[in-house]
Amino acid sequence: MRPLLITHCGAGSDPSVQDAAEAAGARGLEVLVRGGRALDAVVESIVILEDDPRLNAGTGSRMRIDGRIQMDAALMNWDREAGAVAAIEEVKNPIRVAYDVLKTPHILFAGADAVAFARSNGHPRYDPSTPESRRNLMESLEQIRKGRLPRYARKWKGVPIHDTVGAVARDRRGRFATGSSTGGVAFMLPGRVGDSPIVGAGLYAGPRGAVSVTGIGEEIIKQVLSKFVYDRIADGLAPQRAADRGLALFPDDVPIGIIAVASRAWGEAANRDMAFFSSSARRTF
Repeated sequence: MRPLLITHCGAGSDPSVQDAAEAAGARGLEVLVRGGRALDAVVESIVILEDDPRLNAGTGSRMRIDGRIQMDAALMNWDREAGAVAAIEEVKNPIRVAYDVLKTPHILFAGADAVAFARSNGHPRYDPSTPESRRNLMESLEQIRKGRLPRYARKWKGVPIHDTVGAVARDRRGRFATGSSTGGVAFMLPGRVGDSPIVGAGLYAGPRGAVSVTGIGEEIIKQVLSKFVYDRIADGLAPQRAADRGLALFPDDVPIGIIAVASRAWGEAANRDMAFFSSSARRTF
C-alpha cells in the first residue's frame, strides 16, 4: 500500500509556519518510504514540530500563569496500543517520552512521576522556554492585572489558540498511527491537562484509520472527538466527510482542527487557519 502522512501545526496556526508542517511531513515520509512503521513516522514528524520554537509544543511551549511549562503528548498505534504523558516538565521531546510509555504496560504517566520516568529512560533535563514564551506570559499576566482574564466558566472563549501539533500516518503494510503534542493554551492553571494525551479525545487509531485533533481541549474531551471521527470512518465514511462531521459538533467560536487517514483516503477540517501538510494531494471524498 502507498504510504501516506499528514501533519498539522495546530488550530490557529497560519501560513507563516507552513514550512514547519512540510518539514515534519518530509521527515516522516522518509521513514515510510524506507518501509518504516507508521508509528515511527509519526514520532519523527512530531519531533520536528516540537523542536520548532514557533510552535506550541516542546521548545516554545506556552508558560502557565505561574511561569512553568507543562506539556502533554501521546501516541496511538493501529493495534490500539498507546502511550502518553501529561503535565510533564523539563524534557525536550515529550513525544519520545510518550513512545517509551507505549512500551510499558501503562498508557499515561503524569506530573513529577512522568518526569522521573523520562529521566529513567535517558531523557536529560531540558528547558523548553524561549523569549517568545516569556513574552506571552508577561502579556497574559498584564491582562490578568487589568481584569481582562476570560472567566473559566466561559470555557476559553476569546482566548488565542495556537495549540496542539500532530500527525497521522499509514505505512506500506496498511497500518496506522497517530500522535499529538502540546504546550497548552494561554491562562492555564498549573496541573491543567487538555485533550492531547487523552485516548479518544485528542487522538485515536485502530485497524481502520487514525485521527489527530487540535483546539480547545476541554471542549474536545466532552465530545470524545477523535473517537467520534474514527467511528464514522469505521462505519465506512470517507475521512474527509468524517472530519467534517466532527467539526460540525462545535460552534464557530470554539477553535477546532482535525486530520484523519484511512485505507484509501485522508481528510482535514478546521474552522480556523491551520497549517498542515499531506503527502497526497487527493483526498477522495
